[in-house]
Amino acid sequence: MLGKLREEDFLALRKPLESKRQSPKSLGGIFILSIFIQSFWLFIEHFVSDYSIYPNIDLIIKVHLSFSVGLAIVTIVYAVPWIYMRSQRMQYFLSILVSQNLFGISLFMLAIIAISADISNNAYLLQRYTIIALCIGVFVFIITCIRFYFLLKRGRYRKGTKKDVQRNKLESTSLLSIVIPMGIGITFLIQYLVRNFDLLGLDTIIMTTMFIVIFYVMLFVLPEQLVILYCKFRFDSFNFDKNGRLNPVRDEKGNRIPEEKLEAYFRHRTTDRLE
Repeated sequence: MLGKLREEDFLALRKPLESKRQSPKSLGGIFILSIFIQSFWLFIEHFVSDYSIYPNIDLIIKVHLSFSVGLAIVTIVYAVPWIYMRSQRMQYFLSILVSQNLFGISLFMLAIIAISADISNNAYLLQRYTIIALCIGVFVFIITCIRFYFLLKRGRYRKGTKKDVQRNKLESTSLLSIVIPMGIGITFLIQYLVRNFDLLGLDTIIMTTMFIVIFYVMLFVLPEQLVILYCKFRFDSFNFDKNGRLNPVRDEKGNRIPEEKLEAYFRHRTTDRLE
């Protein structure tokens, strides 16, 4: 589906690259910092799991530990400038795994482990709660993907159009399509916890709900991360040169289009196409 879209349909997604927030150098520094944060989450998981009655919790912890350690080793390699400048696409793919593991998978696991350790000793209810929470997450991801695709198709991520200028306002409205099902899902999860688990663990319920909300937020941003990765493979303008400068956007003849003229260029081309 994305193959039918042009480079201009994705150009607004270059903003975090233009600002250097997601440059190879920045990602390399984030990789090092993420190792310390992930180590802290793993320590908490191990400590709390000693009080958990969740089925096969030891195996789950070991699998997550193995995955996190393996990911940390690879990210250390891709924090080296000589390597990441020659393999930017792989580095960005790793950044997706790191962010989703750090604030998605880890926090979801901590939420489930905390519930099983503090407010419930019913394995069946815990497994059922996990399945419901994951199903809601899958629903949020699918709805977000559909929404993001139609935003791209309608030109919301182009430069040089009125929609690009108004994108922030329009997206705030379109967010209702995600916020509503996410809110309904979270409300259902809270009701499920209150009805089936010990109300004395209300503080744990609040904390775990917050962790699961962050897990859903990470699923919400995942489609955009994947599309940027797709753009890195398809368009040279989403990658950096050996000196750390973002590659320029080029016209059909291969000539560089100055950043300050991008909006005018694509506005003119869009107008010509409509005519």
